[in-house]
Amino acid sequence: AAVMRAQNAPLEIEEVEIDDPAAGEVLVKTAASGICHSDLHIITGDIPIPPPCILGHEPAGIVEKVGAGVTDFAEGDHVIGCVSAWCGLCKFCTGGRPYLCPSQYAPRDAALGPRLTRGGETIDQFANLSSFAEKMLCPERSLVKIRDDMPLAQAPRVGWRVTRGLRPERRPGREASRSSG
Repeated sequence: AAVMRAQNAPLEIEEVEIDDPAAGEVLVKTAASGICHSDLHIITGDIPIPPPCILGHEPAGIVEKVGAGVTDFAEGDHVIGCVSAWCGLCKFCTGGRPYLCPSQYAPRDAALGPRLTRGGETIDQFANLSSFAEKMLCPERSLVKIRDDMPLAQAPRVGWRVTRGLRPERRPGREASRSSG
């Protein structure tokens, strides 16, 4: 994985340990990942995400293993990752507007331990994805199944640029606008 150990420094290539999928989680072999300005803003410190962290939130990959209760994905499925995860329980999710869910980056249950470690040290996971690694352990609601014939090298564009368009922009001091269409 390419681990951010410090801001304003090169990412460090390291071997990290990845946990097995727990209930509601999916292990994905990363096939491709875009690089976004958000990743660069984190590296420079403009977005305050503390190290150590594995960045990357525009992935495409192939499902390797699913945790208990996961029914939407199976081994071999082609998937993209989305930053617009949803809890499925809040008023927005149950009201048909999961793109407004406030629980997008809900952390993993502490009783399960971290998803990513190195020598016992927790490595944080950016946007529940961390696609600057050979594998990702993601909540199932951070993934979308795609057609097997979609070229995985181009698929990351869909996960960020297209699905991001479903979330209205939120600006300080203004209410979220509703997307039309």
